[in-house]
Amino acid sequence: MKKVLLCINSISQHPTEDELDVLVQAEAVEKALKKLGFPHQRIYCSLDLEEVRMIIEKESPQFVFNLVETLGGKGSLIHLLPAMMESFRVPFTGSGSYSLLVTTDKLRTKKILKESGVPTPEWFMPGDIRRPDPEKRYILKPNWEDGSAGITDDSVVNGASFDFEAFSGDSKFSDYFLEEFIDGREFNVTLLAGPEGPEVMPPAEMLYVDYPEHKPRILNYASKWDPASFEYAKTIRTFDVEREDRDMIALIQTISLQCWSIFGMSGYARVDFRIDKHQHPFVLEMNANPCIAPDAGFVAACSARGIDYTSMIERIIKGIKPAKWNQ
Repeated sequence: MKKVLLCINSISQHPTEDELDVLVQAEAVEKALKKLGFPHQRIYCSLDLEEVRMIIEKESPQFVFNLVETLGGKGSLIHLLPAMMESFRVPFTGSGSYSLLVTTDKLRTKKILKESGVPTPEWFMPGDIRRPDPEKRYILKPNWEDGSAGITDDSVVNGASFDFEAFSGDSKFSDYFLEEFIDGREFNVTLLAGPEGPEVMPPAEMLYVDYPEHKPRILNYASKWDPASFEYAKTIRTFDVEREDRDMIALIQTISLQCWSIFGMSGYARVDFRIDKHQHPFVLEMNANPCIAPDAGFVAACSARGIDYTSMIERIIKGIKPAKWNQ
């Protein structure tokens, strides 16, 4: 049997916790591949894609399991490896280059959502002619970062006091945007490939337990990556659904399937929502390559459906589009 190549991004000299997480994912996937009977080899990918191409050509793998989250430290370049594999007709897991290119760009994602009639919070880019509503709150987000990188409590600002001119004139914010803050509940919806199309896993609600009244209820960097923080300890995931929420849950599941189709997803994905006080859902972003570390929300959602880690990986593999396989 041909081996499987497991591709992850090269690790920097001084990696952050979110960067190191890809190693945790790789180890878990390797264990699952072993259980499934796939011989495998890990390779590290950098901007030198010619080197990667030569390894792939030499090994002629059964398929590539793609866990690359950055190239050259840039999340905006993660579509390059899938694009190369598509060009050489190498089968690989997960979404293709188009889906990754579009969804990694949060602003482009929001524009496509709006054009498709999918609700997403209002947003402003540096230099916009429009100005934020002084009666609303907003959250300042980096356009290309994932895993809540760059998000702190100070990211939530008031429209009345936010200096939009300074924001527009400061080059350090050139890759940021201002998004209306939906002060309400937060849900993540996991999608996993199935024999008849994507299957929606039980939606997870993020609960902000014992948060002081003034503290923004958001998934910031600390809540995801700092075990010693208040946010990490007090941000809790639950799959319990109240009877009165069932219509709203059904709606966000339907919207998630719509997003899968709009962005041409395959294999696995996650859709993040905020729900306002009127039970209206808003899509925050799409994630075409969500974290699949054993402690990640994606894995927890699959487990809530009764799908263990190895079975989840098997379904991701079976979700490889036939058009990607070598002819």
